[in-house]
Amino acid sequence: MTPHEWFLLGLYLVVLLALVKPVGTYIAGVMEGRQTLVLRLGGPIENVLYRICGVRKDEEMGWLHYALAILLFNLLGVLAVYALQRLQLWLPLNPQAMANVSVDSSFNTAISFPTNTNWQGYSGESTMSYLTQMLGLAVQNFFSAATGIIVAIALIRGFARHTAKTIGNAWVDLTRITLYVLLPISLVYAVFLIGQGSIQNFDAYKDVTTVEVTKYNNPKMDANGQALKDSKGNAVTEPATTPTQTLPMGPTASQEAIKMLGTNGGGFFNANSAHPYENPTPLANFIQMLSIFLIPGALCITFGRMVGDMRQGWAILTAMTLMFVVMAVATMYFEQQGSPFLSKLGVDQTLTALQPGGNMEGKETRFGIADSGLFATITTLASCGAVNAMHDSFTPLGGFVPLWNMMLGEVVFGGVGSGLYGMLIFAIMAVFIAGLMIGRTPEYIGKKIEAFDMKMVSIAILVTPLLVLAGTAIAVMAADGIAGIANPGAHGFSEILYAFTSAANNNGSAFAGLSANTPFYNVMLGTAMWFGRFGVIVPVLAIAGSLAAKKRITVTAGTMPTHGPLFVILLIGTVVLVGALNYVPALALGPVVEHLILWR
Repeated sequence: MTPHEWFLLGLYLVVLLALVKPVGTYIAGVMEGRQTLVLRLGGPIENVLYRICGVRKDEEMGWLHYALAILLFNLLGVLAVYALQRLQLWLPLNPQAMANVSVDSSFNTAISFPTNTNWQGYSGESTMSYLTQMLGLAVQNFFSAATGIIVAIALIRGFARHTAKTIGNAWVDLTRITLYVLLPISLVYAVFLIGQGSIQNFDAYKDVTTVEVTKYNNPKMDANGQALKDSKGNAVTEPATTPTQTLPMGPTASQEAIKMLGTNGGGFFNANSAHPYENPTPLANFIQMLSIFLIPGALCITFGRMVGDMRQGWAILTAMTLMFVVMAVATMYFEQQGSPFLSKLGVDQTLTALQPGGNMEGKETRFGIADSGLFATITTLASCGAVNAMHDSFTPLGGFVPLWNMMLGEVVFGGVGSGLYGMLIFAIMAVFIAGLMIGRTPEYIGKKIEAFDMKMVSIAILVTPLLVLAGTAIAVMAADGIAGIANPGAHGFSEILYAFTSAANNNGSAFAGLSANTPFYNVMLGTAMWFGRFGVIVPVLAIAGSLAAKKRITVTAGTMPTHGPLFVILLIGTVVLVGALNYVPALALGPVVEHLILWR
């Protein structure tokens, strides 16, 4: 770790922790109806929306009704995004005349964005029209983020209420989170990005003359248009030059803002947050990293406010922060080591210095190792998937950390809402384990944890590993799965494992050496995204309904405190242990063995 890396990490933590309290307090006020000025100003808009949709805002829902509303809302989002892709050639705001997207790719993307995964097997600037980007992808960036937040709010209400049959109104919660939290912050954020250099227009792509003529090699073709090969099977090429370059245009800043704030991650351009139009300056890069964790961290404060005990929220935030620091230090350290193949040899032919400057392969030179390593840690601990470096080019252990970050369930800050409700699921698991060890009935925040709750906890925790490991196993046995591997051996296995881990955990980042834009991977990964999202949300809402119906238990001398250092350690241990037990065998076949081969 260099001094710059320590300074960057320290500055990031200071600014983040300074912002989460006011933002978390504001979100709690909005969802509890205490932000009277804001609600009064937005009230007319709210009421119009409710009248149009036929919503009675004073009627609350039980957990099953709430879950059905969320499922229906997101299913409609899937259908809308699918239709836009299949019809975009004939729709407006398509100056490049982008063709209609294939059936399997449309299916994958239609699930990817409503589930907050934002996995992309295509290049955005050469596949999606402006209308599809805005009306399809950007809109779902808002709605998928709002869905995650309100599920967390519903679970918080389950802890806060007692002997209640309802956990809120899904339509009111969706409206208020979108209208009062996501939209205003995104508007300010987009203006900031434009000021930094992001583009925001509807222009056709521009051909510009470059400062220097670009020289490259073109493959030679035969009369049938097939690439010629020499006697060794290598492609035959010929020199070529071009004095121009095509620059993509489009409404980038507006989508970039909610992409980061909502932990979505889908890039307007194929290079994602390494592209200067999406991430133009070091300041923009820092703010983007900050915005990924802003709402997930703030929701810990919201949790403490709404349950009436701020110590509970700070305990969860402390556990998240400690794990984040360890992961960030590990990623930056491993990337700073570089590769032994690019190291200096001493007189006795032993390594005397590792790769000078560390591993810069696949990294944007504007950001370097520190910002790339920190960004990779943040985006994989959150369910974001935005990247400013190529994770596929990381060292074996440098790539191991982002992969394991997702395998932990993305509960270390995590996605907006999903990180908090995922961590609360582990908190329930932790108090259950503690109850078994000391022989007492497990309790958490005044609620007794019973058999039904633990069944739902088990489903919520196990559904994702099942999707990841089963999907990876099928892919490595199927001919269509193996056909997508660009790198044989351990790294190729890691690419497949990363893809299913990213999809099932609704992250969206990739080891991009895998050719995943095929019918096999589009269908497999799309299925993993859907069940990885709602296979967790439904059990979480069932727990919320169960907790809300229970009486509050009086704190006694035998009650285990869940706001001190001991509980923080127990919670961290539970998260790490579950992640280790589920995935260590798979990790041993991928990044671990790749590291051993590299350094043998």
